[in-house]
Parts: sequence; structure tokens; C-alpha cells
Amino acid sequence: MKHKGQTNPPGRIKIMKSFSLLMAQKDFHSITTAEIAGNAGVTEGLIYKYFKDKKELLYQVLNDHFCKFQTKIENRIAKEKNSIKQLEIIIFSSLESYAANRTFSKILLLEVRNSLDFFDSFAYERIRKYSRTILAIIKKGIEKKELKSDIDPYILRKVILGAIEHACLGEIIFSKRLDINKISTGISNIVFNGAKA
Repeated sequence: MKHKGQTNPPGRIKIMKSFSLLMAQKDFHSITTAEIAGNAGVTEGLIYKYFKDKKELLYQVLNDHFCKFQTKIENRIAKEKNSIKQLEIIIFSSLESYAANRTFSKILLLEVRNSLDFFDSFAYERIRKYSRTILAIIKKGIEKKELKSDIDPYILRKVILGAIEHACLGEIIFSKRLDINKISTGISNIVFNGAKA
């Protein structure tokens, strides 16, 4: 069941907040619905009123997270007209989000992509929207001659997305410090200026 977020009753909000707090402390698989309900101050049955199961609850929490992130990057890139600058903002903002929300980052990078039902969730639709935003900027950049005309926009999108994830994967997994400015500048420099001497 997909919840479109058109209504958000207090009980549902409490359940999602409780689950988010528990995820910061424990592994997803070790969290029980009884714990979620107890921390939320609701009955366990209320969880199943709003969510089919624990996995759907996870997807809804991720959906809310991605929704806020998408709004943030859209607000940031709206202030910049140059396509390359917009892509640099997205690279920085993505790394910033990974660093600031490590629990969600670990789940996204390591957990949910192994579940086929994730790709039918609203959370994944948010990721697709983020990906389409990047593609649209690249195409506009080519059209405005800010990017080379012979660049394949789909491959460039993959390069950017892959660079973002792999640049912070180790730091996220092992809870190390992530130098957002250094990494985002490095990615942007290689992608937009090249590595060839």
C-alpha cells in the first residue's frame, strides 16, 4: 500500500518519529513493532492501520526524508542560472545530506536496494525525481553550450551519481569524518575540468 502523504494523522507522525529514533540506535532488522509502538506511545495495532509492515514504514520515513532533500536542492539551484554551478550545488548538497543523515544514508546505500519492492515505493519515486532533475540540468547545459555538445547526458548523470556515492561510502559505513567541501570540489573539478594533463 502506498501512502501519498495527503494526510498525516498525529498517530502516524508519532510512529514515524519513533521508528526514525530507533533506526539511529539499532539495526533495522532488530527493531520490533512493539518497540516502535512503545516509544511512540501508541498501540501496536495502530502501526498496521497506517503501514502494511515494518518495511513499508521504512519506505515512508525515507520518502519524507527525500521529499525534504528535494525541496532543499530545488531552492538552492533556483538561485543559480549556470548549469555547471547548479550541478555543483547538487553534488555538494547530496554529500551534505549523506553526512548529516548517516542512518538514512546507510539504509539507502546498503539496505533497501536489495529489496525489489523498494523500487515500487514512493521513496524510490523521489529518487527518480532527483535523478531527473540532474538530467534536465545537464541537457539544458548542453543546449546553452555550457557543457560539450557531444556529451551523453545519461552517462554524465551516472558519472555524477556514482562519484557522489562512492566518494562517501566508506566514511558513511565506518562512521568517519566526511570533508564535504574537499570531496565536492574534487568531484566537480574532475567532472567539469577533466583529469587529462
